[in-house]
Amino acid sequence: MLGIIHANICPHDSRNGWRNVITLDPQAQAQLDLNVGRANAGTAAWTIRPQRALPQLSSIRDSTIPAPGGPVPVRIYTPEGAEPFPVTVYIHGGAWVGGSIDSVDPTCWFLAAESRSIIVSVGYRLAPQTKFPGATEDCYAAIVWVADNAASLGGDPGRIAIAGASAGGNLAASVTLMARARGGPPLAYQVLVYPVTDQQMNTNSYMEFGVGYMLDRERMLDARTQYLRSEDDRLDSLAAPLLAEDLSGLPPALIITAGYDVLRDEGEAYAKRLREAGVPTTNTRYEGMMHTFFNAATGFDKTFEAISEASAALRGAFGSV
Repeated sequence: MLGIIHANICPHDSRNGWRNVITLDPQAQAQLDLNVGRANAGTAAWTIRPQRALPQLSSIRDSTIPAPGGPVPVRIYTPEGAEPFPVTVYIHGGAWVGGSIDSVDPTCWFLAAESRSIIVSVGYRLAPQTKFPGATEDCYAAIVWVADNAASLGGDPGRIAIAGASAGGNLAASVTLMARARGGPPLAYQVLVYPVTDQQMNTNSYMEFGVGYMLDRERMLDARTQYLRSEDDRLDSLAAPLLAEDLSGLPPALIITAGYDVLRDEGEAYAKRLREAGVPTTNTRYEGMMHTFFNAATGFDKTFEAISEASAALRGAFGSV
């Protein structure tokens, strides 16, 4: 497992006046260079890495689940092997205004195979059509549905976890607070990948990496404006889990952060708060990586290291190492 490395900061970076002593991973740098070149040419780019073959699964199927705001689409990935499997609810990113179950499809393939758990990927409602806390309610409805229907999926209702990246990490963390407040369903584990845990956007990592590293400060500011109903929502713990007064009694956690990411510091601050509240928490910073690296479509070497780390943590929590 990669340890947490707190790098020193020194001035002078061509993008925004700051630079981390740990240099950007060569694969990430090549991706940024390609994006800049394509942007200058007026075309889009996502990845230059060769794609890995998707692992073999038993089945993948699309369905819908009931939620207070109406049916929510889900995609269910079932690994090969003997039932019953544990179940992991996965929540995609996209700054609450974008992303879909399609955008994280390869990630869920790998997670299902490596964690040996059924992955239920949730297509929650997006802003600005659906404001906070609509997406959170959709994701909470998903864990309730999984708990009620796990057996029919070939799953074990006693072994349910939640995971998410970026805005999905924010929603996953918020769902754990909702489950605690509402008396369940119990969750065995939470995997939060570069989660949004605060809405203030004033950390050092926002200063260092606010321009030019895949997720810009201005994009986050615009997304926050579209997602939240008012400025008061910035202080609601379901929008900003870092502000929750009490984090005790939440599921054990793995929090993955990226060294070159505006969300790095608030993710690591949330890990610290969880540990202080007595929640067993592992925090791994992937130095040299930037936002979006966890998506298997990116295809960096560290992408698959992080997916393997998350999968191993889930297997350990489920007792299926």
